[in-house]
Amino acid sequence: MTGPGAVALAAPTVLLGLTAALALHRRRSARATGDLLAASRGVTPFRNASAVGGEYISAAAFLGTAGLVLAYGADMLWLPIAATAGHVLLLAFVTAPLRRSGAYTLADFAEWRLGSRALRHLVTGCVCVTGWFYLLPQFQGAGVTLRVLTGAPDWAGWAVVAAATPALVLTGGMRGITAVQAAQYWVKVAALALPAAALIGMWHLNGEPGPIGAGVPRFEQETRVDVRTDVTVTVPGDVTVTARGTVDGAHRHGGTVHLPAGRHTIGRETTVVFPAGTPVPHAEQLPVLDGATWATPFGRGERHELFRTYSAMLGVLLGTMGLPHVLMRFSTSTSGGAARRTAAIVPALLALFFLFPALYGTLGRLYAPELLMTGDTDATLLLLPKQLLPGPSGALLTGLVTAGAFAAFIATSCGLAVAVGGTLAQCARRAGPAAFRRGVLLALAAPLVLLPATETRSAAGLVTMALAVSACSLCPLLVLGIWWRGLTAAGAAAGLVTGGGLAVAAGLARLLHDPPGGWPATVLDQPALLIAPAAFATMVAVSLLTRRRVPRHTDRALRRLHLPEHLRAG
Repeated sequence: MTGPGAVALAAPTVLLGLTAALALHRRRSARATGDLLAASRGVTPFRNASAVGGEYISAAAFLGTAGLVLAYGADMLWLPIAATAGHVLLLAFVTAPLRRSGAYTLADFAEWRLGSRALRHLVTGCVCVTGWFYLLPQFQGAGVTLRVLTGAPDWAGWAVVAAATPALVLTGGMRGITAVQAAQYWVKVAALALPAAALIGMWHLNGEPGPIGAGVPRFEQETRVDVRTDVTVTVPGDVTVTARGTVDGAHRHGGTVHLPAGRHTIGRETTVVFPAGTPVPHAEQLPVLDGATWATPFGRGERHELFRTYSAMLGVLLGTMGLPHVLMRFSTSTSGGAARRTAAIVPALLALFFLFPALYGTLGRLYAPELLMTGDTDATLLLLPKQLLPGPSGALLTGLVTAGAFAAFIATSCGLAVAVGGTLAQCARRAGPAAFRRGVLLALAAPLVLLPATETRSAAGLVTMALAVSACSLCPLLVLGIWWRGLTAAGAAAGLVTGGGLAVAAGLARLLHDPPGGWPATVLDQPALLIAPAAFATMVAVSLLTRRRVPRHTDRALRRLHLPEHLRAG
């Protein structure tokens, strides 16, 4: 294999080798729970903030955001805004009290705060489902990356993540992956910033191809599109193309085909050549937007558009506050104050990173519009360097982007493996490396069952599904458990079952079945705006009905949560 494909294979190989060496260098005998789950609570704020950024910037942030901006435009910028704002709320309401509780996992916190073993099991279930849903886009993103750049089957990318993650995690738990995740945040930033600078330079040297607002996207030059899977497209204007394969059910042998405006089906393994200047067909699930509509928030005019946008924002905002792998990072801080300083740095790091996916999405609309036809918008970052810089320079930049992509997949997967595996080990009351290893392997094996159903899903869509579960279950438990004296174990359990159960059901229905049209499809797609308030209300209502069962140690627990360590010691 030569060219970009060889570089695409070499880049993650080099990255894995370097990260493995870093993890081994940082390794220390990890025999106690404090080493495995909290790195002995000795991580400095800046390094911890870099590690949080490293594991939070997942496949959805690295690949999905640029793809969403390419397809949907300015509306999608609300998602990184909500993600960054979620970390601000995390700073204000959760990080310092959670660190002062002394809990390693959310399940530990729930049992300590409310004194219920049954509640621990419920929280463990919510943590596992959230983590498993969040692992799906990491595997799927790795499959897309290798398929687009090398032609390898999707399972090859899954295998890389499934093999690399336990190898890194089991070298020393949280202690081993902290240095890896902190370094990988800066790898991701460099992997986007350097190609972005080169692409902007080439953009200006080549001359702008025309304003984005000039109608629907068009192919600027003769373009060959290889369709790998069956797709239904909407052609915005009459076009005449050259096709080899199946178009509208008829087999073509390389002759010209006239496609009138409207819907058309194109079979897998079909090659279509579009003349310069022809409008770009859009995959059926993507809207056909002219430039002015693409650049205007709430400009698409779709039904229930405001509900979808606000529900997605609320899901990302609240879901970030309950993500188990992010919250476990704050248990590695030396104190509640150090956890708060860590959380204060994270929004700045995320704001720096999210500058770049929006830029790539914009350039993709100009230079890689064929992705709108195939629906493979997550490949925007991967294909742009080759489009603007053919030859060795483009191959080198593609390799850099590929290294950043695998840094995203692996850093997030490592954090999730530690969070889910550690929670399972603690729930089983079996501390130590052996129980932790079994939990990690189970955490990584469970999502493989659902992976075949993700092939047509976007990375961002899969992550919002996980965030919805977190927003509707773990977030209400944390906020009320930290800030409301009246929460009872019965109220918390009722809210977890209501919110978590409905969110999981909506996620599975969305993943395994094509939803109906209208409001049912809208609610299944973005359910947080309805389910999260219901979960909060259920916890409050049932707690008020069972107010006599408020734990006796509640006042002492709240003092521990809210008093700084030096005052509590005094």
